Order: sequence, then C-alpha cells, then structure tokens
Amino acid sequence: MFISDFVGESNEYDKKLILEEKRPKNWLKSVSAFANGKGGILFFGVADDDTLIGLEDARRVSEKISEIIKTRMDPIPQTDLELHEENGKQFIILRILPGVETPYYYVGDGSRTAFVRVGNESVQAGAIELKRLVLRGSNQTYDSLSSYYPYENYAFTKLRSVYRQRTGKKLEEADFISFGLVDENGMLTNAGVLLADESPMRHSRLFCTRWNGLNKASGVMEALDDKEFSGSLLILLQGGEEFIKNNTKKRWKKTLDGRLEMPDIPERAALECIVNGLIHRDYLELGSEVHIDIFDDRMEIYSPGGMFDGSFVQNLDTDHVPSRRRNPIIADVFSRMNYMERRGSGFKKIKHDYHRSVNYRPELEPVFYSDASSFWVTLYNLNYNVTVEGVDVGDRKQFFAKEKAVVLNEKQLFGDKKTVVSKKKQLFEKKINESRISTLAKEKILRLYEQYSDDMYFSRADVMRIAGITSSPAGELIKKMKSEKLIVPVVGHGKGRYRFNI
Repeated sequence: MFISDFVGESNEYDKKLILEEKRPKNWLKSVSAFANGKGGILFFGVADDDTLIGLEDARRVSEKISEIIKTRMDPIPQTDLELHEENGKQFIILRILPGVETPYYYVGDGSRTAFVRVGNESVQAGAIELKRLVLRGSNQTYDSLSSYYPYENYAFTKLRSVYRQRTGKKLEEADFISFGLVDENGMLTNAGVLLADESPMRHSRLFCTRWNGLNKASGVMEALDDKEFSGSLLILLQGGEEFIKNNTKKRWKKTLDGRLEMPDIPERAALECIVNGLIHRDYLELGSEVHIDIFDDRMEIYSPGGMFDGSFVQNLDTDHVPSRRRNPIIADVFSRMNYMERRGSGFKKIKHDYHRSVNYRPELEPVFYSDASSFWVTLYNLNYNVTVEGVDVGDRKQFFAKEKAVVLNEKQLFGDKKTVVSKKKQLFEKKINESRISTLAKEKILRLYEQYSDDMYFSRADVMRIAGITSSPAGELIKKMKSEKLIVPVVGHGKGRYRFNI
C-alpha cells in the first residue's frame, strides 16, 4: 500500500500533518465521524496539500493516539493502527471501522459531541442525525418503533384490498403482527401508522406538480396541474401513478403483429421511482415531503433523506449498489405485494426500462443524485422534441387541436417573455465575464442561472445537485458568487437561500 495512492479529497480518508495532542478534537472528530458512518482512514504525517512529510517519532505518536482515543472517545471505537514507511519517511495509518454501538462521542471541553461525515468533512451531528445513530446503535429502525396509536382504532381497507389483488391472498389479523405492523401490546408500529387508511402521520404526504415549460418559473401559467395526497402509503403511491398518467402522453405506432407503445416516461421506471421515494425516505425529516415535478422535457422525484449508508449515489456504480434499507418493515410489505424486489435492484431496473425504450438515447440516461439529506432522480421525456411523423397519438385530432389553441393564445406572451429573458441572460453573461472567476466556475454558474434565472431562489444543496459537486466546493462557489455580487441572500425562505442578482 502506498499512501500517495489514497490521499486527496475523499469522504473515506482524512489527513493530519502532526498529532495535535493539546487539541485532540481536531482529529478525533474524524474518528467519531468514521465510526458513526462507513468507517475510514486517518493518515498522520501528510500535509493539507497531500505532500508526504512524515513523522519524527511514529512509534511514540502511535502510543499517544491509542491513549487519547481510550480517554476521549465514548464508546471506544474499533480501530487498527499501522506504522508505515514510504520513501524513507514514517507515517501512521489509523483505520476506523464502522461502529455497531453508535453514536460514538468525542468527550472533552465539558461536552459530549458526535460527528458525522458529510462529503469530505466531519461535522457535528444534529438532533435528527443523533436519532438515526441511536436507532442504529440499538439495532432498531424508525419503522419498527411502536407508536401511541392502538391498532383497533384504525382501518386498513386499502392495504387489505391491494394485498388481495396483488398476491391473491387474504391479509389475516395475525399477519399484522408477523409483518411488524402491530406490536405485542396491540399498538401500531410506525410502519403500521404509515399504512393505515387515515394515517395520523401528517408529514407523510406526496406533492405533485405539472409545470409549464422547462423550469418552475416560465412566467406563463406556471403550474398546469397540481395535486396533494395524504393517507396510507398505498394511497400516495396510487395517487402519484395516476398523476403521472394524466400529465404525460403515450404515443404508439403500428407494427406487423400489433402496435408499439412509446410513453413519454417508461411506466415501470416511474413506478419504481415512486415506490423507492416513499419507502426509503427518511421519516425523521419533519416538514418535508416526497415531490413529483413534471416538466416538458423531464420528471424529477425528490425524497427526503440521502443514501442510508451516507454515500453519494452519483459517486457509485448504480448497477452494483448493495441493498441497505432505511425502513425494512415497509420494504418487506411492499415486496410481498410485488411492488419491489428484496435483493435491491431498483437503479438497474429503472435504467433497463429506459434502455429498451424506442426513443432512448444515451443523453436521456436517468440521473440519480443525493446529498446528506436529500435524494433526487431525473427521468427524461423520451418523446420530447421527437418528430411525431408516422406515429399515432391517442385521439390525435383532439390532441393537436388543444396544442394549437394553447400555442395561439400564448404565442405573444411567450414572445414578449423570451425577449426579456434573452436580454437578462446577456446582461448576466456580461457580468460573469467581467468577474474574477475561473472558466470552470463560470460554466457551473451559467448552468445554475439557466435552471433558476433571477426570480427563483436556491440553496447549497441545489448548487451541489446542478453543478455536480460536493458540499465544500459548493460553499466555495457560493462565496465566489457573493464576492462578485452575482447573487444576493433571500430573506424569509429559510437560512442559506440565494437568488441571482441582475
């Protein structure tokens, strides 16, 4: 093993030039974060710029590291310490294994603090993250916890009906206990609460919007349709399916032995995304719901909660992502009803549905993106800007009559809007070109502007998603934009919101 092959910006490694004995928090926060996450490695003797400096007395330093971990960490994480020599210099490689007794706290300065890994940084765990760590450390999941709602007070008509329809079996009373929906005291678990007809969990909702155009601020009749669904997860699922069917089109063309269907969005891929969005969302994230946003050229599905293991999906091979379920009881019930598979091949199935579609092209590959607290999937409209010649559309005459009427009524409005937008964009591009920002950063900023224009606000998470960068670089990009007065803070919409300044 060569240290030079590993060091760099990574969420799995951290580096320290020396052992800070008097300021142990500076490196123990990484030990805590790695133990609370997927594990990781600390290299001692490596500078911030990745230069291999080495240590003067690696053996003494290693003994001190072990001593400090034992006195300042609670519980003590499992580690492996190795003395390493490279290019005639001494280093220490401290491997921290994923912990099973989470949360792992740094104890010092009169407090106990747990840390988690976000991108390539170790940050203090918030209240919600601490709850997740406590659940994990006690070998529990959110959906397995007992609630204060008695089973006898709630109906499960939808669950019984769908279970019978999809399995051919009757859902027996005993199944509610064996499936983990009711505890031994007759109280609903959180999984049971989420599947009850009139679910009392008010933040379990689905918001659906069909936007006019390519973003959320076209300026002309912004929302063409919107719906909000609440209740059982099955009600949310069926409501989402129906909304997508009503707001997308399905072309078809004749073949020698029948007809070939050409939906805007492959139905199985859409269903898989909704199912995963509802099942794998983080229900500890209060005040946040699953969203389905349909635009002319794509559909975006947002779900609260990043990847369960803390990784970023955009950095993974989605054909080989191991199955780790945040809500295993809910996932098991949906698996029994054949809505999903137990082995966890959702990403692969979504991509497969696209690959075998008629109008699929590589640039329309589904896009998956996550950060520490959110997950997005983008499914592109396979028929957007595709010629309809030789293709039959359901009730074609009526379709084209409606389209023509809309175009005639809005043509002038779009023309005026287009002129204004074009002038604003020219002004903004001029402003960027005059700024002291690198070419690469300018490209990322222009991409953001095309998405949000100057009348929508965005956050660091949006910058990460659109620019395809992690938390720390996104923060630096925001700093640059603020210093060049390209953006201004937005008041009244939560902390850390900005809009472009034209």
